[in-house]
Amino acid sequence: MAENPAHLQAFIEKMKGRQMDPIVIDTFADYYRQVVEGETGLLSDRDISPVSPDELVNAEGLQTHREKGRDVLGRTIMIKLNGGLGTSMGLTGAKSLLEVKPGKSFLSVILRQAAHAGVELALMNSFSTHEDTAAAVEEMGGGRARMFLQHMFPKILREDLSPAKWPANSDLEWNPPGHGDIYTALKTSGLLDDLLAEGIQYAFISNSDNLGATLDFSLLGYFAENDLPFMMEVAERTPADTKGGHLARHENGRLILREVAQCPADEMEAFTDIELYRFFNTNNIWVNLQFLADLFSTEKSVRLPIILNPKPLDPRDENSPPVFQIETAMGAAISLFEGASAVQVPKSRLIPVKKCNDLLVLRSDYVLLEEGDFPRLNPKRATDRIRVDLDPNFYKKIDQFNKRFAAGAPSLAQCESLTVRGDVYFEAPVTVKGRATVIGRPDAPTTVASGTVLSGELTL
Repeated sequence: MAENPAHLQAFIEKMKGRQMDPIVIDTFADYYRQVVEGETGLLSDRDISPVSPDELVNAEGLQTHREKGRDVLGRTIMIKLNGGLGTSMGLTGAKSLLEVKPGKSFLSVILRQAAHAGVELALMNSFSTHEDTAAAVEEMGGGRARMFLQHMFPKILREDLSPAKWPANSDLEWNPPGHGDIYTALKTSGLLDDLLAEGIQYAFISNSDNLGATLDFSLLGYFAENDLPFMMEVAERTPADTKGGHLARHENGRLILREVAQCPADEMEAFTDIELYRFFNTNNIWVNLQFLADLFSTEKSVRLPIILNPKPLDPRDENSPPVFQIETAMGAAISLFEGASAVQVPKSRLIPVKKCNDLLVLRSDYVLLEEGDFPRLNPKRATDRIRVDLDPNFYKKIDQFNKRFAAGAPSLAQCESLTVRGDVYFEAPVTVKGRATVIGRPDAPTTVASGTVLSGELTL
């Protein structure tokens, strides 16, 4: 499709109307031109090759760098991606305000971790989470955090690549541009320049819903001592990680991240082959802020590979006009920095909460919080790969989940897998051992009584 200058100008005027920074407008214009020229963001197997364990540094061998990490704490900031609402779990506010242990939310734990480690903390909020988060930080009073905002991109009508319009709710004409926006947001907010002026050079960036992403002194020391521009934490893929973005090496020799949305449909079998592409991105990354500033000086912007995401304009209305959302992934910056590295880390660095299934594991004794609210997998656990599968008809939304576990989470330290079907309520204490399945009724509530030890199959 030939470029329609009127459409591009309409996008530019729309973004200017929201007083967006020229860097953001220029970045979107560049991405839009790629879309018009037929760029799909797809990355084929023929352009990349798998990465072997021999090519990666293993975090377990980096203990000798721990003291160096302590030495540079004053030049380090921990940044959390805090733009998510957790709508898939039925949340209406910032996901980081969700309770993860009695009386503790993601946010309160993160604040305490930063204070205990003695490191600066920043939060990248979205327009949807900023007010909730700012109010919560002030109310908690136990820590401080700098805050900056993620940008927005206008949605593109698939029919003619014009700006999407939705008078019923004009906010739906915009989409978050993915966490790859963090680099531009750091620059346009002024935070990047402020941090460098204060002597802060190293940034550890991770998701706020991943309590496993603590500031590790050994990793920091290794990153600083080797003067790396960029380092991605990767973990070995398991059957549960087949959809996660995987690490590969581009034909130009640089490391690259390929997300599932960038994989051609006829190559999905290879993409999900965990023996072929063995490592996935944990979304824990380390960035040398001076290298990032230098990139802005020479390139004026950070242009990441685009992810062209087809969606209905109104996510709650499948019949609304089809649009494209331009998004980018934070980890994709690994391909921009010469000398960028990846380090293999244990799965304990990744304790994400994407569904209520994950929340049950985190609230249980499978994950412990130690001094400074640093998480640790229970040393008495039965497995490193626990699997929880709760009936989506009764546990998908947080209100449903909380009602059925009102007495608290069962003990999962000795659990390998827990499957629940039907409308089942749990009293306390309940202990799960090995592999357990609970079958309740779909038409009436049933209860697992206090003192029950679940193992094997139980029909209520």
